[in-house]
Amino acid sequence: MRRLIRFPYRNKDLPPFSCEFRGRRRRVLDLPLLAWLTVIWVLLWSSLRWANVLTGVVVAVAVCLAFPLPQVDLGLRLHPWGILRLAGFLLYDMYTSGVKVTRQIFADHPHRPAVIAVPLRCRSDLMLTATAVAMSNVPGGSVVEVRRATATVFLHVLDADRPAELDAARRSVWRMEELTVRAFGTRDEIARVAGPPPTTRHTGERPEGRGEDA
Repeated sequence: MRRLIRFPYRNKDLPPFSCEFRGRRRRVLDLPLLAWLTVIWVLLWSSLRWANVLTGVVVAVAVCLAFPLPQVDLGLRLHPWGILRLAGFLLYDMYTSGVKVTRQIFADHPHRPAVIAVPLRCRSDLMLTATAVAMSNVPGGSVVEVRRATATVFLHVLDADRPAELDAARRSVWRMEELTVRAFGTRDEIARVAGPPPTTRHTGERPEGRGEDA
């Protein structure tokens, strides 16, 4: 039997928090929009009753079916297990990085900071931004620029005296990108980060000129 209403857990191609009406013409409705229209309907009646709530839902669905908005997919998917892994890694990385930065501050020998370029595997604006924000929350490294044209983030590191430290910083960015994509990315993006990280020829110095920021 053909289902009249389908939700994202049955159709992975649907945006999150939406439902699909399958009739003569396919309609995808945004559930937060339906909830907001229902709230407005109840406020107009100034009475929180079940009859007003149900009527508001019916009116909201009718309005959205009669005047459909263009479908906009931000590329955001919610993967509960991936979100838990990302949160756990962030807490662990913030603790270990904080201890490392404290040791660097009280070390006797001076450190040479640097800005390194790290190319990412995903090129969507959402994943670039989410990865950059996640890296900026970890002590010891901050993203100073994101170049959309090449999907590259420029990361400021405190200790660039040894090549091993630079390689570790790049691997940390790629690991954060993978966890972020597995928490919020699409299937194509998850398949992309499952592959090996891109090769880089940068040696720790930021190239001349500024690219396009995101």
